[in-house]
Amino acid sequence: MSDAVLRHAPIIVVAGPSGVGKGTVIAWAREHMPRAWLSVSATTRAPRPGERDGVNYHYLGSEQFDAMVRDGAFLEWAEYAGNRYGTPLQPLLDHAAAGQPVLLEIELQGARQVRRRLPDARLVFIKPPSWEELVRRLTGRGTESPELVERRLATAREEMACEPEFDVTIVNDDVSRAGQALVDLLESASTK
Repeated sequence: MSDAVLRHAPIIVVAGPSGVGKGTVIAWAREHMPRAWLSVSATTRAPRPGERDGVNYHYLGSEQFDAMVRDGAFLEWAEYAGNRYGTPLQPLLDHAAAGQPVLLEIELQGARQVRRRLPDARLVFIKPPSWEELVRRLTGRGTESPELVERRLATAREEMACEPEFDVTIVNDDVSRAGQALVDLLESASTK
C-alpha cells in the first residue's frame, strides 16, 4: 500500500557531499515554492548548536531508532559518519497522498535505497563548484573536530565519484541559481 501511494507522488531526492550546501539550496527552493514539503529525517546524532528537534531532525536514541527499523517505519535508513539517519515513512505517505511535491535530503546510501524502492523518484546530486570550495566550506563550519572533518572529506571523495548514478546534477556555485534549478525540477515533477 505505502509504495503504491509513493509511486504516484512527485518525489525529489537531494543528495551530495557534506558541506556542499544541500540545506541552503533546499531552503531557497522552499521559500520560492512553499507547497513543496521537506521530509524531516530522524538521526541518532546529537543536535548541533541552534538545531531543533522536529525542525532540523528528529533526534532519537539508538533503541528508538532500532525499534523504528524493526517496525518498517523508515522509507530508507543508513549509517553515515558514525550516526544513523532515516526517512520516517508515515509523514511522507501523508504528504504524498495529499499530492504535495516531496523533497528528501539524504545521503548516498539512502538515495540508493529510494532508487530501488521507488524507481520513479528523481535523484538530484548537489555538487560543489570545486573540491577546494568544498574543503573550505567543511573546515569553515567550526562545529566538528578535525578528525570528523577528515572523515567527511574522505566520504565526500567517494560520493563525488557516484554522481553518474543521479538523474540530475546541480552545481551549487550560486544559491539562487541552484535553488531555481531545484524549483524547476519540483514543478516539472508536479505536472506529471
